[in-house]
Amino acid sequence: MRAKEFEPDEIADAAMQVFWQRGYAATSVQDLVQGTGLSRSSLYSTFESKQGLYQKALQRYAAVTTSNVELLSGPGLPQALIRQLLEQVAQSECSDPQRRGCLVANASLELGAHDPAVATLVSQNFQRLQKALEKLIQRGQQAGDIRSTQSPRALARFLVNTMQGMRVLGKGSPASQRRQCLQEVVDVALSTL
Repeated sequence: MRAKEFEPDEIADAAMQVFWQRGYAATSVQDLVQGTGLSRSSLYSTFESKQGLYQKALQRYAAVTTSNVELLSGPGLPQALIRQLLEQVAQSECSDPQRRGCLVANASLELGAHDPAVATLVSQNFQRLQKALEKLIQRGQQAGDIRSTQSPRALARFLVNTMQGMRVLGKGSPASQRRQCLQEVVDVALSTL
């Protein structure tokens, strides 16, 4: 039997870019063949189905968002780190000409209510960010950098929701209003801390 001449993770990364641009429903198998360079038979023999490849792409997307979690666990004042993350989200939404948003938010909106496997992957991604935020908020509350009037978990959930809302707003806002809309959301979110 001949060994595979490709790395499945690299193919999943290439497919992730196709799904991220087009969405699950609008992506055909032919789009995936073109985007990955593999034949249909190789895609099916490796990932079993379009849905299997989509799930693998969502798993690989965690590597894209690792920098957000690392930022939150880095040095600096907690409130400043949260500001930096929110500003990065706003900047990425304003600078993406394709207006892709967040692959996980897109997956949640498109398939989360109908596909339990996708819902689980979405939840895992959100939970990872929420846990990093919760830990940082606890540190900030202990240091007096963040008010202690709300639970760290509630604030972390609020901030995850805010970031995902910013991604959706960024996709749907006219380019001329996008920066101002997102900056207003950042400012209001920071006022809760």
